Amino acid sequence: MIRRFYIIFSFAMICSITASAQQSSSFSAYKFVRFLQYLSNDYVDTVNPNRMVDEAIKSMLEQLDPHSVYISKDEVQAMNEPLEGNFDGVGVEFNIMNDTLMVVNPIVGGPSERVGIIAGDRFLNIDGKNIAGIGLKNSDVFKFLRGPKGTKVNVQVKRKDEKKLLDFTVTRDRIPIFSIDASYMIDSKIGYIKLSRFAVTTEQEFNDAVKDLKKQKMKDLILDLRGNGGGMLNTAFELADQFLDNGKLIVYTEGRTNPRQDFLSTERGELEKTRLVILIDEGSASASEILSGAIQDWDRGIIVGRRSFGKGLVQNQMALPDGSMIRLTIARYHTPTGRAIQRPYNNESIDKYYSDINDRYKKGELFSMDSIKFPKNLKYKTLLKGKTVYGGGGIMPDIFVPLDTTDYSEYYGKLVRAAVLNQYYLSWLDKNRNQLIKDYPKFDKFNKKFEVTDQMIEELVALGETRKIKRDDAGLVISKNEIKRQLKGLISQSIFTNSKYFEIINQNNNAFLKAVEILNSWDNYKYLVKE
Repeated sequence: MIRRFYIIFSFAMICSITASAQQSSSFSAYKFVRFLQYLSNDYVDTVNPNRMVDEAIKSMLEQLDPHSVYISKDEVQAMNEPLEGNFDGVGVEFNIMNDTLMVVNPIVGGPSERVGIIAGDRFLNIDGKNIAGIGLKNSDVFKFLRGPKGTKVNVQVKRKDEKKLLDFTVTRDRIPIFSIDASYMIDSKIGYIKLSRFAVTTEQEFNDAVKDLKKQKMKDLILDLRGNGGGMLNTAFELADQFLDNGKLIVYTEGRTNPRQDFLSTERGELEKTRLVILIDEGSASASEILSGAIQDWDRGIIVGRRSFGKGLVQNQMALPDGSMIRLTIARYHTPTGRAIQRPYNNESIDKYYSDINDRYKKGELFSMDSIKFPKNLKYKTLLKGKTVYGGGGIMPDIFVPLDTTDYSEYYGKLVRAAVLNQYYLSWLDKNRNQLIKDYPKFDKFNKKFEVTDQMIEELVALGETRKIKRDDAGLVISKNEIKRQLKGLISQSIFTNSKYFEIINQNNNAFLKAVEILNSWDNYKYLVKE
């Protein structure tokens, strides 16, 4: 009888508290509406209530956590495109060079390629409006070229070696945004996939890439998640499912009003026996950490690189009446061992929260694993091997690879920040594209034979001086090889595919080379995994 009374009393308390909370929320809303009415009716000057509400919402969300944000109506589409995996437009990769829109590459199979637009074409007029020499910005280009599928846009193009301007009518179509930046075989057995985001289309892209690599006899895989800021939780689960056998907990989420939800692996994994190395760094966040955490907790693969960002909060998009929306944190996610990856943010400004990467650099964490301090009370053991792992601040890799700054100089940094490398390679390629394609019809020949010459470096330095970046011979000595690598990679990207850029850049990347070494010397590292 006493126990029954206690249960009834507790339930009554909960109902009372819930009703009280709802009543308080309603009263606060009423109070805010009345406040706006006073402003609109009685304030001495004219006010813009819509703008004030927007600012109020932003301010309130900033008091919660760094990942709950307000998205205006105009920003909604742009924010969703990377996750949806497509947008409507004409299908060109472009750059603005000398205040002119230049086509870097038409997207294969896209509407621009179908009508004959080629790399190197310069758009001078769009729908009868001059766009050259007017201070064009990327946002302006999006407004001109993007639009509903099926609508038409007329462009007037200047093409090298053509005396007259060329007219094209392009019918806008759905343009894919790819999640996979690169996929290729490193040697006869090791495949490599570079994943930039977790979007709606990612699982299918990943499956297609794996299928292609398996045709090339792939036995082992390097999955590169460096710089991958995350995306959709379900997509991270789907990819983790590829590597884990049936019934394994991949991740669980839990929040104040969201009961615990477990995500378990299924029988459909295509890579359950594949040897796996995952590359992460301080730019790997959210969904990247879900995938890496699941693999690490089940001792399924080897994590290589540097400590990840530390975002363990789940957001839900909630629409507001005017077409704007909020991304509101509704739960925390936990890895299979129970680790919460989210790093502390209490009483921190958003600017300070996101400056954590700079703090890690200053403290030496990016160069030495000994500089990283984890709370002892957040220590966990992996589920099969019993390795020590930590929560509360990202995923710590099994094998630490420090940031390599050997080829970095302040002079190189200035050239990159001023987009001198980008502008130079586009200009050089514009002059030499036809001969380059003739000399190097296949990537293998380009990779082995093509070299960025010292003359090209001198031309780049001269271009930098026109941008008020003074020649720095000491900096040039330090960074010359890196500049050459970057230029070769960018050129290969434009004349072949995006994947070829990474094939060239990875050849001298320490984390990548460590991953290859691990897979080629597996017996020396298999103590880190359960086989």
